[in-house]
Amino acid sequence: MATSIFVNLPVKDLGASVAFFTQLGFRFDQQMTDERGTCMVVSDTIYVMLLTEPFFQSFTAKPLINAHQTNEAILCLSVDSRTEVDRIADAALAVGGHVVPQQPQNEVEFMYDRNFQDLDGHLWNILYMNPVCAQQPASAEVAA
Repeated sequence: MATSIFVNLPVKDLGASVAFFTQLGFRFDQQMTDERGTCMVVSDTIYVMLLTEPFFQSFTAKPLINAHQTNEAILCLSVDSRTEVDRIADAALAVGGHVVPQQPQNEVEFMYDRNFQDLDGHLWNILYMNPVCAQQPASAEVAA
């Protein structure tokens, strides 16, 4: 059985967060949804639990941070094309997401990505890596 990851994120307004991520093309597991949280399905092994702040706080005694002001993590998702990177990032910005301050768009020969902050300030990076270019060996140095 493959290992799954469940990323837990606190959100201020669960309904607004569900609407935001639905517009980006994600779906939600209704069996793992109630008024306190929901399970956003990213893939067969990746899930994001969007939890209301009070419910999230019940799992830890540590205080919540304001993700608009403090970095916590960058959630990076790989996609199958540059077009999909742009679709998700453009959709995020169109429905209330924000460009990540002071983060230039990263474009190299084999990699293309875009960043945004969601409604709660969590940082997301959407990444496409060209499998042909990424698997090319680096040019060997010529020995003198």
